[in-house]
Amino acid sequence: MEVTGILSAIIIGLIIGALGRLVVPGKQNIPIWLTLLIGVLAAIVGTLVAGAFGVADTRGIDWIELILQVVFAAIGVSIAAGAYGRRRH
Repeated sequence: MEVTGILSAIIIGLIIGALGRLVVPGKQNIPIWLTLLIGVLAAIVGTLVAGAFGVADTRGIDWIELILQVVFAAIGVSIAAGAYGRRRH
């Protein structure tokens, strides 16, 4: 992977992580680096799942892929908030 690909993955991951965090109700007491990591992982998993269903490459904006990525980020943020919250208290 090239440097531009890594930077793109981080930027997309940050956006996906933030969107996933917005979807989850309530306050999540997790650090921003964890949100970024969850977002990057959710973007990768969402792309893989979209590819498995054959909807990863469509004309225009890949809305189904984006929705899958945000859903995976929301699930990841929920799990991390629960685990991180229990660990700190």
